[in-house]
Amino acid sequence: MKIFSEEIVEKAAQECKVADLSRATIGEVLLVAQYLEKETGIPFIRMDQGSPGLPVNQAGVEAEKAALDRGVGSQYPAAAGIPELKQEASRFVKAFLNVDISPRSCVPTVGSVAGSYGSFIACTQRIPGKNKVLFIDPGFPIQKSQLRIIGADWVEFDIYQYRGAALREKLESMLQAGDIAAIVYSNPNNPAWICLEEEELAIIGELATKYDVIVMEDLAYFCMDFRRDMGHPFEPPYPPTVAKYTDNYILMLSSSKIFSYAGQRMALTCISDKLFDRHFPALAERYKDAGVFGQTLIASILYMITSGCTASTQYAYAEMLRLSTEGKINFVEDTREYARRAEKMKKIFTDNGFHIVYDYDATQVVGDGFFFTIGYGDMSGGDLLKELLYYGVSSINLSTTGSDQQGVRACTSRMRDELYEVMEERMKAFNEDHPIEKNL
Repeated sequence: MKIFSEEIVEKAAQECKVADLSRATIGEVLLVAQYLEKETGIPFIRMDQGSPGLPVNQAGVEAEKAALDRGVGSQYPAAAGIPELKQEASRFVKAFLNVDISPRSCVPTVGSVAGSYGSFIACTQRIPGKNKVLFIDPGFPIQKSQLRIIGADWVEFDIYQYRGAALREKLESMLQAGDIAAIVYSNPNNPAWICLEEEELAIIGELATKYDVIVMEDLAYFCMDFRRDMGHPFEPPYPPTVAKYTDNYILMLSSSKIFSYAGQRMALTCISDKLFDRHFPALAERYKDAGVFGQTLIASILYMITSGCTASTQYAYAEMLRLSTEGKINFVEDTREYARRAEKMKKIFTDNGFHIVYDYDATQVVGDGFFFTIGYGDMSGGDLLKELLYYGVSSINLSTTGSDQQGVRACTSRMRDELYEVMEERMKAFNEDHPIEKNL
């Protein structure tokens, strides 16, 4: 039995100015769910927005308060970032990735969204004719919206059929034209929670060097592949990264998920030293500066977007990184709660006729974490999104993430203990109302 009628869901969509629920953005689904909760008082199982669902890291809070008490708010922050954060970022990358990046190449940004925005501009303008971005999908829809703003084109493919060695032929076929400026992916992946493995990253790195393409590796869910015992500073195993296989890389590290510090909008763009120092005549001509990649990105691009990052928040991030590197904060254990939630939620869905869409990495079953993907029979992703809304469950259509698979993304962050029983009741009703045989 449905929790919400089709009529009230349609009314919610109209009131929230959502033209097509089946292709609704994360923000649009969020508005519809909030509207229905407010109008009826019936709680939703919120699997839409990937906002952190754990308490903020208190060490960051105290460090930020102390910085404000010292008076840092009276001065503009340096465009390149405060020295303390840059130094701790360099140490953190060495401690947890075993990669050497100098402090000068670690640049704070107002969230990874600002980091990717600025990086897209620099990457697509550095070499004339090399102005497209290649997305290894599924991925974060906002990044394509950023390219719309700057007028850059992109190409994409769903990695579902191209895991392991099969990635090479597909990737090279798209790079051979010579117009690709950057390759973008997240690892672990938003939305599928798949993880690129060493063989795949070696292929990406090798081809990035061969075709002079910059790899933008989004590490928002850093060390959150809970299948491996990661997160011990200066000790293996380390998360796999393309930085081991090319000098053409930009790593994006956010404080939002690993430290639950999302409200302060703070991240790092960590650029390989060789790329940071590369000279590009096209950048020099456009920006009337030296044309050095890192300096142009900082002073001529990022500064024009956000004019630096909040000074007190930089001190907070520096302190959280320092404590992690010294082994006094275990951010991996802090975030393992997401894996526990995913395991319980997946079982409820699969016990009631659903299947996991992206279920395997190249060599092993996909892990549990912040996101997972579900499908139901042969129901399209758009239809499944709408049908789940009638049962008080919000999600996003995988097609909006560049996926060719049918299903929806589920986020674990907003799940609470008292909602598991509610979810089980609703998914049992969903299964009873939608016999799988009817969808085959």
